[in-house]
Order: sequence, then C-alpha cells, then structure tokens
Amino acid sequence: MSEWLSHLSAFAVFLSIAGIGFLFLVISLIFGEVSDVFHFDTDFDHSLDHAGLSFFSPRVLSVFVTAFGGIGAIAVNNGWSTGAASAAGVGGGVVIASLILWFARFLYGQQASSDVVTRELVGQTGRVVVGIPAGGVGQIRLQVGEAMVDKIASAKDGEPIPENAVARVEEVVGETVVVRRQ
Repeated sequence: MSEWLSHLSAFAVFLSIAGIGFLFLVISLIFGEVSDVFHFDTDFDHSLDHAGLSFFSPRVLSVFVTAFGGIGAIAVNNGWSTGAASAAGVGGGVVIASLILWFARFLYGQQASSDVVTRELVGQTGRVVVGIPAGGVGQIRLQVGEAMVDKIASAKDGEPIPENAVARVEEVVGETVVVRRQ
C-alpha cells in the first residue's frame, strides 16, 4: 500500500483535495445541505445573527477545501515546497471562503419578510371585517407597512363594534388585539 502512496506527487494530492471539495460543493448545491439529510448540524454559529450562514456551513467549507487544493496545486506546480504551498492554500482558502460567505450573507440579507411584529400593531387603525359582539370577538384588518394583516379582535370597553367600523388597536393579548372604536 505504501508503494503506490509514495508515487503520488504533492501536485496530485492537492488536485485530489480540490476535486473532493468541488464534488462536495456540487452535491450540496444539487441535493441541498448534506447535513440536513443526515440530521446533524455543522453550523456552529447559531448564537450570532449572520443572516442564515456561518463559516462552518457545508457550502462555505467546501469552497475553502476546493480553494485550498487548487491554490496548493498551483503553488506546487510553480516550484513551491509542500509546506509553502499548504500555507498558501490555507490563506487563499480562507480569503475565498470569506468572500463567498460575505456575498451569501449579503444575498440572505436582501430577502424580504412579511412577518409583522406584534408591537407594530399597537396604535394602528384598521377596519372591522367581522363585527365584534358585546363581550365577544370579531376580526379587524390592518395595513402594517406593505402587509395587510387580519387579527382576531375584542372591544376594549366590551361594547359591540359593527362591521366596517374604524377601530384603533390599544393593546395585544396573545394573538388577539384589543381595539377601541374611532
């Protein structure tokens, strides 16, 4: 076994590393995150909000491995020693993977969300779409930013509020808003 191993050049080893990294990248891009398939998580950065991606995500790591192998192969081919080529591969891999990570975070950050934060509802005025009976609940439609939101509503004073009446949200209790007729 060691006989065929001794015939491998540093160039072939670096090229193999680059090929394995690229193959893993292509597989993860086609089939999704490999970690999702096997139900384990390699993203160690959950405590920080980095728009969904960390340096330890499989795709960023595969870019690092591919860059490491490719830069190492180029360096060895230009006459560098294996140690110097490895150092260049690590440095280049970190730089390229960091650029990919930065660009991916930028793209993730551009995604819009239609989530409405509950505290945004207080003070908003809307139209009652299902009349609120005395001591009961109905429904109010509010426009918050670009989103139309329908919420279960009850009257602050317990009095009925008819359909199509204008009401203002006074407070939020769980998923129900407490409104006052305007």
